[in-house]
Amino acid sequence: MIIETNNLTKTYKLFEKEAGLKGSIKSLFNRKFTYKTALSDFNLEIKEGEFIGLIGPNGAGKTTLVKMLTGIIAPTSGKLSVLGYHPNKLENAFKKQYAVVMGQKSQLFFELSSADTFLLFKELYGIPREEFQRNLDYFVKIFEVEKLLNVQVRTLSLGERMKMELIVALLHNPKVLFLDEPTIGLDAVAQKQIRMFLKEVNEKRGTTIILTSHYMEDIKSLCKRCVVVNRGEKIYDGCTDALFEKYQTHRKISLSFLEETNFVIPENCTMVEQNPLKVIFMVPISNSQEIIYSLMKKYTLSDITIEEDEIGSVVERIYNDRLVKQ
Repeated sequence: MIIETNNLTKTYKLFEKEAGLKGSIKSLFNRKFTYKTALSDFNLEIKEGEFIGLIGPNGAGKTTLVKMLTGIIAPTSGKLSVLGYHPNKLENAFKKQYAVVMGQKSQLFFELSSADTFLLFKELYGIPREEFQRNLDYFVKIFEVEKLLNVQVRTLSLGERMKMELIVALLHNPKVLFLDEPTIGLDAVAQKQIRMFLKEVNEKRGTTIILTSHYMEDIKSLCKRCVVVNRGEKIYDGCTDALFEKYQTHRKISLSFLEETNFVIPENCTMVEQNPLKVIFMVPISNSQEIIYSLMKKYTLSDITIEEDEIGSVVERIYNDRLVKQ
């Protein structure tokens, strides 16, 4: 196994004080603390070359898990091994074998060009010149960003910048790549490009990838296996298709009308939002195509949007189902 955790637990000690100056003074002599368990008795095994989806609502413990796997924070208790190393020892040999890309944080230098940033990381990781050039040429060709290499990073679009983030993370041939919301804020075209790139890196280069995302399409199109975390516990670990087939029960439909319309919601559907020019409602997946087709014939539409059920809703159904079985 490339990653193993056994009863991994992380508990935070949080300082609390009353508001205002009086509360601040009082806390000097009578400090109060509370304890929050971010991750509890977490067991996980990941084989080399797997592409794992890590999903759950905000505050579920996903980021805490990734931080422990990369050595940023140490566990309160339990055992943890990544690539045969204990991550929190932060050995240089270990740090050179993984990479982290976060959609909302950048490791690029905004005042430099991407090419200069790549050269800087070449020196930081001690990448041999031939290996560096070979990897750079490979990734630049896949992403078609050759004309952007000498452009200042701050002038790049969000999608272009994310491509550069992935390139700089993979230049040193990491064995494990941790991705935290890599497609957040990107348009549909950029999201598709990122997914195709990640799939190729996993399949052709054998890179083990752990992906955290709130986008259904990211998880369903890339990850054969997914791990669901909620309230610090692992509540599902298995086949992605089987998970969504069982727990993804609805689709969200948005209809916009050319003129004011008295819309009648179909049977077994749930209204989310309604006004004379637009409606949003939930449709059971089992007969969604039939319902959508009938609505398109019945109403004069200016736009229609079909969205998958939100990951948060899926996680909640898994969690409730688990409680019932217990």
